Amino acid sequence: MQLLKDRIISQGANLGGGILKVDGFINHQVDAVLMDACGQELAKIFAHVNPSKVLTAEISGIAPAVMAAKYLDVPVVYARKTKPITMPETVFLTTAPSHTKGHMTELIVSPEYLCCGERILIIDDFLASGATIAGLARLTAAAGAELVGIGALVEKIFEGGRVKLSSLNVPIESLVIISNMDNGKIEFQD
Repeated sequence: MQLLKDRIISQGANLGGGILKVDGFINHQVDAVLMDACGQELAKIFAHVNPSKVLTAEISGIAPAVMAAKYLDVPVVYARKTKPITMPETVFLTTAPSHTKGHMTELIVSPEYLCCGERILIIDDFLASGATIAGLARLTAAAGAELVGIGALVEKIFEGGRVKLSSLNVPIESLVIISNMDNGKIEFQD
């Protein structure tokens, strides 16, 4: 998606160690117009899998997931990182390493919002190592729901997440694929 690629070129920053800073338009300050366009594109890509819900992880995945769900006309569920008192005692819970935080993160979903038989589309901001998305897939399986696709705004293909997730046997699509971030550069795969 050229619009997203252009934004990464003009406002993204390679911080080294595989970290792409996109805080000004995706992760901290969100460009709603850009997210709307990304959500519309993701919805177009995944319309054929007929999801009944979109699942994402708190917090950076919420904006693209909400916009994709808007165009798919389905609800969004996001895995929380801490359990609020409003959640029931029994929950779906898994852990995944956080690349940017440097430690394990919990992913928690209430069973009242992730149910057996639902068709789940996972949407996240990044597909890198695949650890967070694999965690969301585990939550989907624990609920007895069916995973029907995985979408990301940005994929860092050199981190191997796509290969790791390929065993899930669902479509995996990214709007922008970065092939190399060595020596301060950001190279895109066509």
